[in-house]
Amino acid sequence: MGDEPLLQKARIQEDIESDKGIGVNDSDGDGPVTLILLFTTFTTLCGTFSYGTAAGFTSPAQTGIMAGLNLSLAEFSFFGAVLTIGGLVGAAMSGKLADIFGRRGALGVSNSFCMAGWLMIAFSQATWSLDIGRLFLGVAAGVVSYVVPVYIVEIAPKKVRGTFSAINSLVMCGSVAVTYLLGSIISWQKLALISTVPCVFEFVGLFFIPESPRWLSRNGRVKESEVALQRLRGNNTDITKEAAEIKKYMENLQEFKEDGFLDLFNPRYSRVITVGIGLLVLQQLGGLSGYTFYLSSIFKKSGFPNNVGVMISSVVQSVTSVLGIVIIDKYGRRSLLTVATVIMCLGSLITGLSFLFQIFLTSITIGIGGIPWVMISEMTPINIKGSAGTLCNLTSWSSNWFVSYTFNFLFQWSSSGVFFIYTIISGVGILFVIKMVPETRGRSLEEIQATITR
Repeated sequence: MGDEPLLQKARIQEDIESDKGIGVNDSDGDGPVTLILLFTTFTTLCGTFSYGTAAGFTSPAQTGIMAGLNLSLAEFSFFGAVLTIGGLVGAAMSGKLADIFGRRGALGVSNSFCMAGWLMIAFSQATWSLDIGRLFLGVAAGVVSYVVPVYIVEIAPKKVRGTFSAINSLVMCGSVAVTYLLGSIISWQKLALISTVPCVFEFVGLFFIPESPRWLSRNGRVKESEVALQRLRGNNTDITKEAAEIKKYMENLQEFKEDGFLDLFNPRYSRVITVGIGLLVLQQLGGLSGYTFYLSSIFKKSGFPNNVGVMISSVVQSVTSVLGIVIIDKYGRRSLLTVATVIMCLGSLITGLSFLFQIFLTSITIGIGGIPWVMISEMTPINIKGSAGTLCNLTSWSSNWFVSYTFNFLFQWSSSGVFFIYTIISGVGILFVIKMVPETRGRSLEEIQATITR
């Protein structure tokens, strides 16, 4: 056993040389940003872009769909809400899909649902096909919302892991803005057809990108894991140290069985689950879904021009998403979450007083919107990642549904009171982040997971 590390190192080095790698750069998880890494991330983010187009579709398409298919307000409202129902279905199966078929395979499943959904909507002549198409989009979104951050976290070098993950939030808000702008100048049928373009890019890309090295290693495919890691880090990078770290961690996990849903309540996983669910509940119950789905109502109630308001909020979100990309790996997740939660709390308070809600949207994009899933993906050991991912994803979509369902009632009850409720929840969130959330910046996934489940 004492010679095993040396043998492993020699074997990996032979593989590198067989691929004509020179091994001039040493990678301990801090390797270079390669073209294949960028292409893999781009392909993965096509799924996020599709999710964003689905979320933003109903706002510009409402008038055209209701007139073209003679839908009542109730029928169109159901069309909009069925996305969340599909999201719950996708969330329920996302973890198992990613565990059984791999991250790349799960994205392939979501891509199929997404493509079918958009085509059904584009050529729909009746309410039932419209709703089924929207349901399919929800299933795809439910899978993507879990698999994309997990995949990115598992393939990115640790020095840029936060940056790459933050791009996910930028793509999400950017796709919503693009959908709104396109929907204002073209018909809803053409908008649905154009929305299949990211699906096509993703479908083609999935044939050329590598599977997650960590998923491969966990499933006993060590040789394939090393090959995938070498592709991601580049032929001139020595992956010996990083590959050995992954292998050793996976060997240690062999002592534990593939834990099921009930095993998530084992005390050794308590902090992972508490932090993961806590951040997602904070994200949604702090009002995220209410602002996202009912932005127009808020503008209308405040007397602010809707078109101008949406454009301003889109610009603010895009700018602050770029800011988040720049600072997430410099200042860390925990610090960013703390600041963002404070801003969110103050923003909700100000909104309740004067409807100056741009501050709230800024705080979401900088921190709350993307970091919870980044941290869940970083903290969760791979032997419970499927079950934990399903639980967290269901929690997120259930909270999403609850807030989106109750917002209008609360808003009618008191247009300021609803934001004061969000203020209180965000205030609790500040204490939660300070007390419970660990910092993960600059640490390997294996180091983070070994520490937090200790």
